[in-house]
Amino acid sequence: MNTTYIYKKANSILGFAFIIISMVSCQDYLEEQPSTLIDSNYVYTTEEGLKSGVVSLYKFNRDRYDQRTEDYMGAVLLSSRSDLTFSRSGYTGLMGRYERGVSPIDYGTELVSSLFWKHYYNITNKATDIINAAEVVDNIDEDTRNQIIAEAKFFRAQSYFFLYRMYNNIYVTTESVTVDNAFNVIENKSSKDEIFALLNSDLNFAIEHLDWNVNFGRVSKGTAKHIKAKVAMWQGDWLEAKEQALSVIEDPESPHSLVSSTADVFKGDLNNSEQLFVIQSQDDVLGGGDATMMNANYVTQYFQISGINSDIEQGGRGFSRVLPNLYLLNLLAEDPNDTRDDNTYFRLKYYYNTGDNIGDEIDIYKPITDLDNPSDTYTRYYQRLHPSCIKFAQEDDDPNSYTQRSNILVYRLAETYLIAAEAILRSSGDALPYINAIRTRANATPLTSITMQDILDENARELAFEGERWFTLKRMGTDVLNNQMINFSGDGEYYPNYFGGSKDPRINWKDHYINFPIFQEDLDLLGASYPQNTGY
Repeated sequence: MNTTYIYKKANSILGFAFIIISMVSCQDYLEEQPSTLIDSNYVYTTEEGLKSGVVSLYKFNRDRYDQRTEDYMGAVLLSSRSDLTFSRSGYTGLMGRYERGVSPIDYGTELVSSLFWKHYYNITNKATDIINAAEVVDNIDEDTRNQIIAEAKFFRAQSYFFLYRMYNNIYVTTESVTVDNAFNVIENKSSKDEIFALLNSDLNFAIEHLDWNVNFGRVSKGTAKHIKAKVAMWQGDWLEAKEQALSVIEDPESPHSLVSSTADVFKGDLNNSEQLFVIQSQDDVLGGGDATMMNANYVTQYFQISGINSDIEQGGRGFSRVLPNLYLLNLLAEDPNDTRDDNTYFRLKYYYNTGDNIGDEIDIYKPITDLDNPSDTYTRYYQRLHPSCIKFAQEDDDPNSYTQRSNILVYRLAETYLIAAEAILRSSGDALPYINAIRTRANATPLTSITMQDILDENARELAFEGERWFTLKRMGTDVLNNQMINFSGDGEYYPNYFGGSKDPRINWKDHYINFPIFQEDLDLLGASYPQNTGY
């Protein structure tokens, strides 16, 4: 088990004991008894308690998007660290430019520890407790037992998979933390074989026992198959990835299909036929989730220009932290009919909506044309008129607020199509129908032949800013990742050199950044021989 969380769990046990002692010492003053008592005995020994435990996994999973840490960096960090974005400002900018989060002891690494390492290990521990309790609890029918275990195993697999892709040097276990083993020391990371054996075992159980059709917001057979396909891609098992992806796309029982246009993908509450997992939020409801700043990070500050107020159609209220870079914009521009940069996924232009010029395009700032003579209008362009990602701007958002409480699309079928195309290209069969299904939906010209670069480029156009690009590059290998980061991340000469080369992620990038550093305090809680990631 992971001692980082053993420590926290031991503290919880001691804290609970202190509360009990305090209650006993104050029994003369505390005469009323609660009408209900929900404790660990209830949660882990009753059907309703175990079901409540599963619901809590959804809540903890949502925390990464809700957490109020450095402008919700947990939701946007991985988008900032890619070859498709320009990280302009804020702490997210520092992380995206590799100025922070690059050593075991800096504040950026501490934030990443809270938002990812601790977050996902917390989920794996809770899921393991639920699984182990559900396997032995009495007075529960087998279908209900298997449903509970399947959802918990999905979240355990998803969490360990995320940790592996971020950190590589992780420890996995199926053992619950107890008083007897709470202070056992972990001396070494798990092997790759051990990690993938657990991932596949958990996902196979989830696939077997989850249904295709579930309430929106719950994980389904399709969700589990999608993640199983992604896991297979990391193992280089192209046939398994192909089988799982095609099952989600083509199985007669699968309820999933691509929506008809790019304008519909991120429309409304996102609970459409393309979704494979949507985090649910609701205003003014206890348990409805916290507000996030995902959208604000990705949208420019156009509303600071006289004659235009912030409105949802143009992206809502943003502060230009993480923006689509020239490389991504040029990929989108390759086909002039591609609708993804036509105010569906990305907005390129802004228009006056007040005053005498209503409806006119705003063009008072321009991108740089003379690299030797940058002007103030150049920096204002990046702040106020730069193209934005508007995937996370929803119709019922408050246009005057940086924070929104909105559903978040985590996994969707378009990615499954691209997984299928790549897996087929790497194994056998015709990959063109699957990549062209994505292009045709976007009104782009279908391809007549296909290469791995085509897959990578289409992945950029379709899935940018959805948090998976970093993992895709890493999975494709060090050479691919290094090439993309060194040649395309940030905006190269067009922006950072105006402030000095230290702000250019292409210059700051180092090979060992392929893995995040383990925060030193987390490492100190593990055994003395537990390995830090290479290079740190």
